[in-house]
Amino acid sequence: MTDSAKQGSSQTLAQTFSVYLERRMVRILLLGIISGFPWVLIGSSLSLWLKEDGLSRSTIGWAGLIFGVYAINFLWAPLIDRIRVPWLTPRLGHRRSWIITLQLLILLCLALWSLIDPVANLAGVIAIGLVIAIASATQDITIDALRIEQIGEAEGRAMAAGAATAVVGWWTGYKLGGVVALKTAQAFQDAGVADYWQVTFLVLGIVIIACNIGLMFVPEPQSAGRIAAQARTEELIASKLGISGVFAQAGAWLVGTVVGPLMSFFRRNGLAIALAVLGFIFLFKIGEAFLGRMSIIFYKEIGFSKSDIALYSKGIGWITTVVFTLLGGLFAIRMGLVRAMFASGILMALTNLLFALLAWVGKSEPLFAVAVLLDDLAGAFATVTFVAFISMLVDRTYTATQYALLASIGTAGRTLFASSSGALVDWLGGDWSTFFVITAVMVIPSLVCLWLIRHQLAAMLSGAQVRLFSKQVE
Repeated sequence: MTDSAKQGSSQTLAQTFSVYLERRMVRILLLGIISGFPWVLIGSSLSLWLKEDGLSRSTIGWAGLIFGVYAINFLWAPLIDRIRVPWLTPRLGHRRSWIITLQLLILLCLALWSLIDPVANLAGVIAIGLVIAIASATQDITIDALRIEQIGEAEGRAMAAGAATAVVGWWTGYKLGGVVALKTAQAFQDAGVADYWQVTFLVLGIVIIACNIGLMFVPEPQSAGRIAAQARTEELIASKLGISGVFAQAGAWLVGTVVGPLMSFFRRNGLAIALAVLGFIFLFKIGEAFLGRMSIIFYKEIGFSKSDIALYSKGIGWITTVVFTLLGGLFAIRMGLVRAMFASGILMALTNLLFALLAWVGKSEPLFAVAVLLDDLAGAFATVTFVAFISMLVDRTYTATQYALLASIGTAGRTLFASSSGALVDWLGGDWSTFFVITAVMVIPSLVCLWLIRHQLAAMLSGAQVRLFSKQVE
């Protein structure tokens, strides 16, 4: 065990928790909220809108393919890392100018959604949802970079706390945003508004505006060092190309932008370890994604109202997620990242079985509350360890690109498989119990993969500049 790991495990719980009280954690919380809120729009809100307009489970499930853009946002991450937004970048900074631009695009899409009937123009609804997903996935590139850059490379405890705080922020944006969406839609429906979801999207635009105002209180660190390092890489590439002039500079910029981040990742970690890590990241949360994609449809079909879902899944779920995420960050600090990931994977499988029990028993508010609470516990532990892990792997010269690449690998596994979740339920004849058992089994491959690379992970983390989580697993 390294000295820093020993220090983390020997501290009292209060001493470990004190890192959450730093001012920069409030800023990271806000960034998480901005990142999480768009998922309300293309997740639960879009799903219920389509469900209540009479569209099938399979259609709703396949509509989830729009989440696939989160799996490929690393393809354009290098451009977001390098291209400046005209007029805004000199005034707001590189990261913040991109976030503001993309938030305005999401706001425009909400206005367009308010004008469309999904039954008459399903393609239009999905197309606009795709634009929201692209804008959200693109803003996540720069949000994650800005969040990581709030913390120094050698601040292990702060990195873990920042990861936990970012997850709390994301779930706050997603859960409380979901409460606002569901409660607003229910209120308009009860008031007899015919197109109550369309009006709801206009109200949700206010949240987007509030997020933009809050972003102005998040400072952006100076980027001179990053720009200088990127310039040195371009000079090296230009010299290797053996040509000079404008074309050499353009070629060096293109190669440095696209290839440089990948070369850096594999060079820092080694080919074998890098491939093993990517495999684990791809498999880790597939079962959770299957459950998450169909959960709100399941709640509706067994008899829960939008208000019930808002209370148990969104309201209470937000409180439990916040608590368990903060505790999950402490757990990772004190017990070691590899063990934390094993524990969270096992918990994810067990909580999926609780939903199978709920499907077998039928509508039961106490069991519903327990299932949501424990699912949030497992999800919080899994997410905070995952975010801390990949945050520590990135090279600050290419923060946005490398984090987007690693996060996209995880999203790819979840999206490619989970898009068929509705079709699976239909194929099972609406047998929700069997469906949830299958989602529990899906966790096993990732745990097997983690077991096979546990020593490589420990060695890799001990070699990183941030050594907090380098506890060896025997």
